[in-house]
Amino acid sequence: MDLSNLKPAIGSTKNRKRIGRGAGSGIGKTAGKGHKGQNARSGGGVKAGFEGGQMPLQRRLPKRGFKSLDKKVYALVNLRDLELFEAGTVVDVAALGQAGLVKKIHDGVKVLGDGELTKALTVKAHKFSQSAVEKIEAAGGKAEVI
Repeated sequence: MDLSNLKPAIGSTKNRKRIGRGAGSGIGKTAGKGHKGQNARSGGGVKAGFEGGQMPLQRRLPKRGFKSLDKKVYALVNLRDLELFEAGTVVDVAALGQAGLVKKIHDGVKVLGDGELTKALTVKAHKFSQSAVEKIEAAGGKAEVI
């Protein structure tokens, strides 16, 4: 067995349809386009969404909402999730990733104040909620913005 013996599996390849090559081919003369009319012409047909002059669906429906180009998406971490770290540890983005608390960082990591923190940790993140900062400092830790 070598490269010269290789060929595609039976039925996996098909010859392209050669239209307009005589009556004997079965798709000669009008080449599968029927008789006359807009769609039989070169460059004929109507654009996508055209409804014969009727107001098209995409113009009948109202426009709603918008997508902000400036929106920042943060990976969120709650205080209760930080309990798994030992006291005195520096918790940064890399440590959160290793612990499996953050899978994708997006525009940064934000720490939220949901839950309680009983250990003194130094937490380094891109953003903190106000309640998170208060609870971290109340536990004897520090909240540092990267």
